[in-house]
Amino acid sequence: MKSLLILIGLLGSILSGCSAQVQINSMKTNTTNPMLCDPETGICELPVRAPSGLSALCLHTNKPVKIIYFTDPICSSCWGIEPQLRKLELEYGATVEVEYHMGGLLPDWSYNSGGISKPSDVASHWDEASHHYDMPIDGDVWIEDPLSSSYPPSIAFKAAQLQDEHKAHLFLRAIREGVFLQKKNITRWDVLSAVATWVGLDTAWMKTDMDGEAKALFEADLALGQRLGVRGFPTMFVVNEAGS
Repeated sequence: MKSLLILIGLLGSILSGCSAQVQINSMKTNTTNPMLCDPETGICELPVRAPSGLSALCLHTNKPVKIIYFTDPICSSCWGIEPQLRKLELEYGATVEVEYHMGGLLPDWSYNSGGISKPSDVASHWDEASHHYDMPIDGDVWIEDPLSSSYPPSIAFKAAQLQDEHKAHLFLRAIREGVFLQKKNITRWDVLSAVATWVGLDTAWMKTDMDGEAKALFEADLALGQRLGVRGFPTMFVVNEAGS
C-alpha cells in the first residue's frame, strides 16, 4: 500500500528522461518461502536475483508514463493493493499505462522453507494479510481445495491478453476474486474457462493459446523479471515515453 502512495506522488516528476526510472518496493534479502508475503514491506519475495538490463524498461508507450507491473494471481500483497492501483488507474488513466507481467510466485510445492512447506500453511498467513490490508481474504481454499501452482492462472492471463487487453484485466481481477473471496481453485480449467466466458473471452482460443503462445509469453515474463532482478511482488518500474 505504501508503494502505491509513493508511486502516485512520483508521477508528476518522471516525465523527462529515462533516468527517471523508479523501482517500487524495497528489495531486502529474503531467505524465507516466497509464499510468505511480508505485510510490512508489502512484498511476496522470490530468491535473490541479480538485476541487470534496466535500460530495457525504456520502452515505447503511447502515454507519457508507463508502469511495468510484475504481479501474480495468488499474491496476497498484490490483492491488498488493488484498491490503490485501481484508484491510480482511474485518476491517471489518461497519462499512465500499466503493463502487466506475471512473476511466477508458486511454481510447485517442491520446496520446504520459511515456515510454509505445504498448502495448509498458507491459510493462516492469508488471514494475517487480510487483517493487515483490511481486504477480505478467505484462506480456506488452501485447506479445502489447495492450488498446486500459480502458473496455470498466469498462463491463462497471458492467453487472455492475446485476445483483448481490457478483458484480460477483467479476467485477472475476476480470478483473484475467485481465489481470495470465493475459495476457488484457479488452477483448474473449469474455473478458468467459466471466468473467461463471463468476461467475454473465447475459451477454445484461450485453451489453444495456453498450450502454445501464451505459455511462451509467460516464460518471457519470467525471463524479463529475472533480467531486471525482480524477486518480490508487487514490483513496479516507472518509465517515460522517451524510449531508446
